[in-house]
Amino acid sequence: MTPKIEDIRTRLREAVAAKDIKRITELLEGLHPADIAEILDKLEEDEILYVIRLLPEEKSADIITELDEDIQEELLEKLSPSEITELVEELETDEAADLLAELSPEQKQEVITSIEDAEHAKDIIDLLRYDEDTAGGLMGKELVKVNENWNVLRAVVEMRRQAENLPRVHTIYVVDDEGKLKGRLSLKRLLTTSTKSSVRDVYNDNIHFARVTDHAREVANLMKKYNLFVLPVIDEGGHLVGQITLDDVLEYVQEEAEKDFQMAVGLTDDVEPDDTIRNMMKARLPWLIVALLGGFLSVVVLNGFSEALSKYATLFFFTPLIAATAGNVGVQSSAIVVQALARGSFEGSVFKRLLKEITLSFLNGLVLSILLLLVGKLFLGHILSGFDLKMAVTVAVSLIVVIINASLVGTFVPLILHKYGIDPAVATGPFITTSNDIVGLFIFFSIAKLMLGF
Repeated sequence: MTPKIEDIRTRLREAVAAKDIKRITELLEGLHPADIAEILDKLEEDEILYVIRLLPEEKSADIITELDEDIQEELLEKLSPSEITELVEELETDEAADLLAELSPEQKQEVITSIEDAEHAKDIIDLLRYDEDTAGGLMGKELVKVNENWNVLRAVVEMRRQAENLPRVHTIYVVDDEGKLKGRLSLKRLLTTSTKSSVRDVYNDNIHFARVTDHAREVANLMKKYNLFVLPVIDEGGHLVGQITLDDVLEYVQEEAEKDFQMAVGLTDDVEPDDTIRNMMKARLPWLIVALLGGFLSVVVLNGFSEALSKYATLFFFTPLIAATAGNVGVQSSAIVVQALARGSFEGSVFKRLLKEITLSFLNGLVLSILLLLVGKLFLGHILSGFDLKMAVTVAVSLIVVIINASLVGTFVPLILHKYGIDPAVATGPFITTSNDIVGLFIFFSIAKLMLGF
């Protein structure tokens, strides 16, 4: 955070406390809504509400969309339906739909029926039908389109009319008489073509699009693959119903990346350093309980081999090594699979993928086992009593088997979760680490029992 932002926040807080409207206006004048949102983010709820109500509706609406979702919810609870309606009327349809989605059904209905622009209300209602993680949930209804049967002169007139109330025009779409997407119109072709020419003769039919039911992840991958700034969206019948812009996709990608990171490190909810202790406990405690239960199971496994530990006590010192290696290998394998699934780049048969993992794991395990034998020969034999060649080979073989097993689990579990519609990110972090710890210890002592004979 720049000192400028912090300085403005301090002065704004003082101006709000003094109810100095002129000073507040001067401090925020000329700032981008995102910068104002960053300034307000650390203020108290009543202070934020005072500023939001003070500023013009258009600016306040843009600021609210930039605020953290938790703060948005708190503000919406304090604002009256009429105030929310004024804000919604200033927003583009996709942002308005996102805002209304946070309201109760009763509030939502009251706000929608109060919107003066019937077309705007209709578009918002249409967007609310779609799941937020689909192309329909990401798209906005604002766009410019022309009919393929119009001549260029009429197309230009219609484009001007449609663009009057739009903040920006990304591209010009071409549709048929039924509203089905046909292609896009190049501005250069439009300017260099006779006004009497038909749009049908000058538009480009090579156009990428998404369907309303496509998952947001597919949309993000499509736009990334073809370097698209904007993507049209069609319904089941091929009709043009909206468009998705790059900023909509970036917001989704950022949210998904944060979710996956939180899942990988064992957090069930989004948390910030300045969150309440209650919220932090709610986010952290569930996975810690999972780890604790896993620890109990580890105790059960170790107790089952108590005879081995009494006869070959040196084995105990290698349990952290086995458990840590199993957990790390499992997380590595699952992270690679989860990333591939998220990008839609997981190709080929599962069997080939597993065979590749087995080969890679065997080679990695072989290298680590050789290092273990060398270290054991040079150092551990002098430190640990009872650590002879036979025990060293036992630990080395166990390490190879444990690594192969952890790699297979880390690869296979995310694939199974993905197949059944469960976010594969839950397979990473504590889940894989804990499960592989337990299985790794069981494999270690089972092999030790077989090779050492106890």
